[in-house]
Amino acid sequence: MAKIKAVFFDLDDTLFDCSGQLAKTARRRAAQFIARTSKKYDVSSILKMMEQYYERGLSTSEVVKRICAKVCGSKHLTCTDGALSAYNSGKVGNIRLFPDALPLLKELKKRGISSVLITSGVLSRQMEKIRKLKLEPWMDLIFVHDIETGGEYKTEYFREAMRKLSVKPSEVLNVGDRLRQEIRSGNQLGLISVRILKGNYKNQKPRDHFEEPDFEINNLSEILDIISQIQFGRPTHPNIVAIGGGTGLPMVLSALKHYSRNITGIVTVTDSGRSSGVLRKELNILPPGDLRNCLIALSDSEELLLNLFQYRFEKGGLEGHSLGNLFLAALAKITGSFEQAVKEASRILAIRGRVIPSTLQDTHVCCELEDGTILEEEFNVRKPGKPPIKRVFLRDEAEPSLDALEAIKEARLIVIGPGSLYTSIVPNLLVKGIPEAIRNSRAVKVYIANMMTQPGQTDGMSLSQHVMEVEKYLGGGVLHYVVYNNTVLPPKIRRQYQKEGADTVTPDLDKLPATVKPVGRDLYERGSKQVLWHKQFLLRHDPDKLRRVLMEIVEKG
Repeated sequence: MAKIKAVFFDLDDTLFDCSGQLAKTARRRAAQFIARTSKKYDVSSILKMMEQYYERGLSTSEVVKRICAKVCGSKHLTCTDGALSAYNSGKVGNIRLFPDALPLLKELKKRGISSVLITSGVLSRQMEKIRKLKLEPWMDLIFVHDIETGGEYKTEYFREAMRKLSVKPSEVLNVGDRLRQEIRSGNQLGLISVRILKGNYKNQKPRDHFEEPDFEINNLSEILDIISQIQFGRPTHPNIVAIGGGTGLPMVLSALKHYSRNITGIVTVTDSGRSSGVLRKELNILPPGDLRNCLIALSDSEELLLNLFQYRFEKGGLEGHSLGNLFLAALAKITGSFEQAVKEASRILAIRGRVIPSTLQDTHVCCELEDGTILEEEFNVRKPGKPPIKRVFLRDEAEPSLDALEAIKEARLIVIGPGSLYTSIVPNLLVKGIPEAIRNSRAVKVYIANMMTQPGQTDGMSLSQHVMEVEKYLGGGVLHYVVYNNTVLPPKIRRQYQKEGADTVTPDLDKLPATVKPVGRDLYERGSKQVLWHKQFLLRHDPDKLRRVLMEIVEKG
């Protein structure tokens, strides 16, 4: 059984928000000096140049050196020295650790895991940061790479720390924010690398395999999960398939994309409302909306590009359309295939994993109500104020995507939901061959239940009724677990839902099928404000909490 014996931490933008608390003012000081020396460029122009170089992953000394060479001519050496001095001249001021940093360090000490700080910068300045953050009591070793004296960047300190602690590279987690520095240096020595997505380097892309981290995290608290994964021998990147649509599937993909690189989202294509409905009718393509949201959830692209894909026009002939939907529609026409359009968009957005339509055929979800009425198209199936739904079916028999079948066959974990039962989840299970593939897969199968019922679809349905309805289309005895929220929801939000005819899903655990194990957790995401459904605040599963419970299930097998 593998065991982590030490964690090596970078300091800036790893344990505290250096970019937000210190770097901006330091860069402005350097830019002001360069502008005064060049006498041709103003401060804002210098800052724009800096931003461009930082986006390429260059260190501050390299950024300053290149700008001074470009704008200061024969004075570039004097400019470089003066700008770097200006950068490092300001007071450290009041700085604070990330909220989860101290709890993590305490827990590591409690477990007997050594913590080592290895940082780079001007010696006096870095030591002042360490003092103000009160890190000394929590660190077994502290190393500062003094940029004023040079030397091999960090690598020598990694070796020295391992020698003093008598640990092997495979027993060390190396945590940092920069691919070019700490991740690359650690990988070259065989350390287990953890990239934290904070600060100015969070959108940087690896140039080669030495800059590929073993794990990526958003918060320091995730390090404890990684230690557990390694200790219990979990494959680093298990094959995971998530099935659904709407707003639920993107949330699951977002939660799991830093847990595994081998994640596949299988997406329903029966949407008939808003922009997607218009485009599928007018351009004869599959509805792009749910696929777009899943692509964005798995993307590692720049924030501006992601915002561009989500931008929705509010006026004129394009009112109601999102740019991402139009982009996918145009790609489908250019490439001649909607399937190829999704693959090209995946490449452009640099997604982590795959997004696959459950079928490539044009079909609609339909339902039969308890009174015998037949309704066609997703918009009508989900409409509130009608008799209960007796069954759902596809208007046209649909063949499955071969890529979807292959992903299901190779999966170690299959996640179904959360999401609208009859319009986001079940339509995937109505595609020919997909229920059979899930039944025959050796994967652990998990259904994530909604926290609230949905008017027009699951009025008054309990947890066991949701589970049995999924197995009605999937097959009995297929699901292994149902994950549900077991915390009390805020009365104010619950009242908002009740006004719309919705309420919490009752966890009637005694009525669950004997083959389905219930896993109850506090999954409610506090502070979520998404006006998506009936113009009310949508209750969401917390992605971090959901990731943790799914990791537990994978490790149990």
